[in-house]
Amino acid sequence: MNTSLEGTLFVVAAPSGAGKSTLVNALLERDLAISLSVSHTTRPPRADEQYGRHYYFVDRPEFECEIAEGIFLEHAEVHGNLYGTSRTTVQGLLGQGRDVLLEIDWQGAGQIRRSKPDCVSVFILPPSRAELERRLRGRGSDAPDVIERRLHNSRGEIAHAHEFDYIVVNDVFEQALADLQAIVQAVRLRSSLQWQRHEGLIADLLAAEA
Repeated sequence: MNTSLEGTLFVVAAPSGAGKSTLVNALLERDLAISLSVSHTTRPPRADEQYGRHYYFVDRPEFECEIAEGIFLEHAEVHGNLYGTSRTTVQGLLGQGRDVLLEIDWQGAGQIRRSKPDCVSVFILPPSRAELERRLRGRGSDAPDVIERRLHNSRGEIAHAHEFDYIVVNDVFEQALADLQAIVQAVRLRSSLQWQRHEGLIADLLAAEA
């Protein structure tokens, strides 16, 4: 096996309420070969969120300084808050041969595709607009005006779903998770990667008889 092979960068995006975080967390629990890149954000933490595990929570002036210093691989303003991905963290993990998953919005995903075109992008859709609204209101973590803004913005976000490599509809959770796992496994089995991973085996199979 070629241990120097760089990992694959997976990018997962969705409108708020589609169940992206729940799917991503379940995938990470089942696939220990994927590392989540923790994003920086100016959004205040929710009750169950921890600094360094869910996000690096910073204020806007600090985030803007980090933009100026060029530490982000991508950054965007979403629903009035800034989000960004550390360039050093992602490149370090990929260089170690680990697959990395970014849970970001469509704007950040577009920046990633332009700077790293070999990334694999997935967009998560809700099964209906009514279900999207039900999930957003059911979270109980956002003020009514924030929920309305997220619902309004979801149309513009979903309009970019066709730009992604894959689309998963999160209706029945276990099926959506199986679809996401299938995408990861299919990417790992691409001939270009397998040829590099198993170069010793292939060389042996192709060796001329003595």
